[in-house]
Amino acid sequence: MSVTTIPIKPPKSLIRPIGRAITDFGLIRPNDRVLTAVSGGKDSLTLLHVLLHLKRHAPVDFEVAAITVDPQKTGYDPSPLKDYMQQLGIRYFYQSQPVVQRSISHMQKLSHCTYCARIKRNIMYATARREGYNVLALAQHLDDLAESFLMSAFYSGQLRTMKAMYLNEHRDVRIVRPLLYVRERQTVAYAKEANLPVIAESCPACVIKPQQRQHMKAWLAEEEKHNKNLFKNLLMTIKPLMTQEYNIRNSDVMKK
Repeated sequence: MSVTTIPIKPPKSLIRPIGRAITDFGLIRPNDRVLTAVSGGKDSLTLLHVLLHLKRHAPVDFEVAAITVDPQKTGYDPSPLKDYMQQLGIRYFYQSQPVVQRSISHMQKLSHCTYCARIKRNIMYATARREGYNVLALAQHLDDLAESFLMSAFYSGQLRTMKAMYLNEHRDVRIVRPLLYVRERQTVAYAKEANLPVIAESCPACVIKPQQRQHMKAWLAEEEKHNKNLFKNLLMTIKPLMTQEYNIRNSDVMKK
């Protein structure tokens, strides 16, 4: 893959909801050093470019860097991102570790996806800690949060979804999700329009999404045909669940 031009400026339809989410939840604060998790997918590349735009134009002074964790699995090669990040002129951390091989010994306790995600997150925490970044930005969007909410309600009987912001176990890295007001179709459109260097993901465990999530995605798409305000209403419903305080309080109630 060879990319020789910097992508076009993100549209206001992306900048505004991300800026609003940052303001509503206090996701990025003065002098934050933000490490953006970039897998090479449309969502993470979109998030990176919007954060770079906000860094240049927002009144809050903060830094932006990127990290990619290569789990060394067949069919997934994010290494072309190295040249791309160099063209963007940002600090970039590329961590290649045999996460897939290590997952084999843990398959009895954890699924491949769960183990892989956990190890990759720990690698990101360690890198952020070592390099002095206090914020890790993840690229889950509103569609992801809505699916998680419904899966939790339907299959676990709990009112839960992904948090907008929380601290890691050691409480030295703040994890934020600036895309939580953004629809997936918006990242698809920007990635195509800006010709972002999207890296194909061909790991069977990742390409074949968990059956429950795939079912929920299809169900939401069908429902939205009949209710154009579906995701707007879902956002109003799950917004109180996005804060750490609510999730802690709700968890305590569930334990009782």
